[in-house]
Amino acid sequence: MIAQEISDSLKAQFGDAIVETKFDGVLDPYIKVAPEKIKDVALFLRDNVQTAFSYLMCLSGVDYQEGRLGVVYHLYSMKWNHKITLKVDVTVEHPHCQSVESVWKTANWHEREAYDLFGIIFDGHPDLRRILLPDDWEGHPLRKDYQVQEYYNGMKVPY
Repeated sequence: MIAQEISDSLKAQFGDAIVETKFDGVLDPYIKVAPEKIKDVALFLRDNVQTAFSYLMCLSGVDYQEGRLGVVYHLYSMKWNHKITLKVDVTVEHPHCQSVESVWKTANWHEREAYDLFGIIFDGHPDLRRILLPDDWEGHPLRKDYQVQEYYNGMKVPY
């Protein structure tokens, strides 16, 4: 299936939950999904025999600035040898998105990393806690407005 066909099947199934599509002029065509529907879309893409996206290659957090954060999902179908990118936008004030950990187990650590470094909260994640930084670290270092703290537990933080 090509990206347009995948998008059409998602629009038929989920309607307004498909927020935006971009196929031309980009390296990786993408489909933007409402954050409260990403798990349902992921299940559909995995379980539908025509798409069979059995593999989550990568899940990344993004700071778009101006109060917007994002999650980018790169999916691959081993059966059909096709790829698609999904995107979800959330706000800094309400950085909540559904977890896809129950759909693809590899999302577990990816979501924890996006939580740790960007502060994106994955609702329904079985163990959402910091993975790289200490539990008492302040802030989320990959946000573009992040200010490195001068001291951590009495030690000067190098930068």
